[in-house]
Amino acid sequence: MTEIWQAIADPAMEAILAFTIASFLVELTPGPNMTYLAIVSASQGRRAGMNTVAGVALGLAVIGTAAALGVTAAIQSSDLLYEALRWAGVLFLLYLALDGWRRSAEPAPETSGTANGLTDFSRGLIANLLNPKAAVFYVTVLPAFLPHDAELADSLLLTAIYVAVATAIHTMIVIAAGSAAALLTHDRQRILFGRALALLLALVALWFAISTVR
Repeated sequence: MTEIWQAIADPAMEAILAFTIASFLVELTPGPNMTYLAIVSASQGRRAGMNTVAGVALGLAVIGTAAALGVTAAIQSSDLLYEALRWAGVLFLLYLALDGWRRSAEPAPETSGTANGLTDFSRGLIANLLNPKAAVFYVTVLPAFLPHDAELADSLLLTAIYVAVATAIHTMIVIAAGSAAALLTHDRQRILFGRALALLLALVALWFAISTVR
């Protein structure tokens, strides 16, 4: 037991635990990923939701790696690149909201037969690659948990932790949204539920546009 407490008391372990908790709190805050995953899972089923989760995870991993290599810092320092990325992200979220509205009127996922795992995966990936807030997190928040003599491996370790935490929370969202959709036995209920989520994502896109202004 003493050895366990000594390990926890190690400064590096304390930083990792603190970062893990911070990652949970960040991911529990409602945002584009949470809303879009709920739309996909409710309208297309859990399998489509999990395909999207995989795309989101890869996107977060790519941005984290880019941040560790200094790429995202370069984007942050350029107003032109930052604004281009920001507006591309906003427009893509609005496109996903429109597509979610359309999907809500399609047959239930059990009878649709139109699920495309690659499409769901790529949309989750693109939505995160176009998310400047993820880049800001990696550039401003993550370094605060690194030691002064941090190496590339330290940054990649925290990136892996963040992706793991995000993926766990996103998986729970998919399960919850899929279960909620299963309770909607009438087409009208399912359509209204799907369109409500689509409208919510559109509002999130507008909030995203406002909150990322600098």
